[in-house]
Amino acid sequence: MLMRTDPFRELDRLTQQMFGTLTRPVAMPMDAYRSGDEFVVEFDLPGVSPESIDLNVERNVLTVKAERKVELGDNVDVQVSERPRGTFSRQLFLGESLDTDNIEAHYDSGVLRLRIPVAERAKPRKIAISGGTEAKQINA
Repeated sequence: MLMRTDPFRELDRLTQQMFGTLTRPVAMPMDAYRSGDEFVVEFDLPGVSPESIDLNVERNVLTVKAERKVELGDNVDVQVSERPRGTFSRQLFLGESLDTDNIEAHYDSGVLRLRIPVAERAKPRKIAISGGTEAKQINA
């Protein structure tokens, strides 16, 4: 039997498992948007237990860690294993204009949603200007 071999095939497979591909990234996918006076960040974490999610904020750096465990029985012969498992981690650098002391986190249906309020000092405010005979307000 003649078999064609590709010496880089196994290297490509291992690289895709470690770093992901465009269609299947290893890092947790994320959406971020502003809604009124807060920023909302959503992470896709399907199959992750809420107890395995760890959130930390240190000096305006938000770190999200999660672990997906797949426990198989003793007599299991895996045929295909495409879903990433293990520990996932992602860091976000939060601006000074966000109130990191009041972050709210909620996990439902495989989506971790963080609500990060805008700090009071960063919200637009009106400043009164006096001069002449009348006071006038402008936006700062």
